[in-house]
Amino acid sequence: MVEAVHATPRSLRLRVAMGVLSLLSVGGIVVALASFAYGRQAAREAYDRLLVGAANDIAEAIAVIDGVPVVDLPVSAFDLLALAPDDRISYSVRGPGGVLLTGYDQPVPGSISAAGQGFFDSTFGGERARFVTVPRRFAERDFSGTLLVTVGQTLNARNAMALGLTRDALVVAGLAGLALLGFAFWVIDRAMRPLSDIARDLAGRDPHDLTPMDTAVPAEMAVMVAAMNGFMRRLERQITAMRNLISDTAHQLRTPVAALRVQAELAAEEPDPAKTRQMLDRIAGRSRSLGDLLDQMLSRALVIHRTDSARRVVLDLRDIALEVIERRDHELVAPGREVVLQIGDAPVLVLADELSLSEAAKNLLGNALRHGAGRVQVGAGVEAGQAVLWVRDAGPGPDAQTLARIGQRFERNAASRGQSAGLGLSIARAVADAFGGRLALEPGADGFRAALILPQAEAGT
Repeated sequence: MVEAVHATPRSLRLRVAMGVLSLLSVGGIVVALASFAYGRQAAREAYDRLLVGAANDIAEAIAVIDGVPVVDLPVSAFDLLALAPDDRISYSVRGPGGVLLTGYDQPVPGSISAAGQGFFDSTFGGERARFVTVPRRFAERDFSGTLLVTVGQTLNARNAMALGLTRDALVVAGLAGLALLGFAFWVIDRAMRPLSDIARDLAGRDPHDLTPMDTAVPAEMAVMVAAMNGFMRRLERQITAMRNLISDTAHQLRTPVAALRVQAELAAEEPDPAKTRQMLDRIAGRSRSLGDLLDQMLSRALVIHRTDSARRVVLDLRDIALEVIERRDHELVAPGREVVLQIGDAPVLVLADELSLSEAAKNLLGNALRHGAGRVQVGAGVEAGQAVLWVRDAGPGPDAQTLARIGQRFERNAASRGQSAGLGLSIARAVADAFGGRLALEPGADGFRAALILPQAEAGT
């Protein structure tokens, strides 16, 4: 025998926690990238201001003596650049036409003109560096033109500042992330607590307690609780049906079986062949009645079971009525009785189970044949917006007192003959209730009618 292999159950709490952790991780990556970009931008702006300040100090120190520009490098310019002690510094002063007056021979991009200052990136001594060019204009009698002052600095201090800002931001973000993660675990634990309450409620119940659960749960879990309550209601109906079947069997079969046993014993002791034959006829009649009773009881149990388990489809009640007639069971129950079919051209659609409706219709017809009189009619139609499957006989029907009790369990209006009218109509009533309808028992001038009245369905539902 091969045992079923059950997969290890995955923790819902762990799955939610992993989802939150993944979300925080993605958020942390985004924050890290944003922090690095912000740190780099802040470092660039800070050190670009130092470059501009140094270049302006050098530009202000230029003087024209005897028509020649003279540069007296100010100490303040290099004091500003000395704030980055690990970086190398480059400077140059160029006259009109790009002639180098002093400093390092660093190329100036063509996009930098006398119109204003400009930044550019290049290399200095094999290292990447940042440069700024500042113009100084002269319009004197012995000299006229624009001098370009270029100051550059390697990027060590910039990169260190950017990394420092990023590191500080990540430390704060990491601490905040840990706090959020802890808070998220606390929230997840509280959110999952109703599941523990449900499990505790179920574990503490008596095995026979199938009452609906009334544990207070969030709206998202209410769907699960409602499904569980629906399942327990269906299970309770199934158990109740099983109990009723056992109870019905004990109640309904006790008298017929005792009568059969007594008549069989009397027949065995009777010396008169004529009386023995009469007793055997009675035994045969009782046996047939007992078989019919068992058939009805099993049909009732089957119908109640199928109403919860069978798939409902769109059916035409005219087909159900036609099928009951074509079975020709009435020829065995009441030979010689006239049974006619009355259906129209328009479909009579309902949403139900075919076997359950067939059992209900068969029992309605059987009751009409056993307890009714005259011709029996079977029909289907639409009345007042409702789908109706009906059986009518020409008899007056039961009296008002019997009519009030008929269709209930254990109701027997022909017990002396071992026949049961209550079970057949009980089956029909159970089917009607299962599909949202009702059983109507209607005595009238033209006979007694028993009808299943069901909600009408749309075509293609």
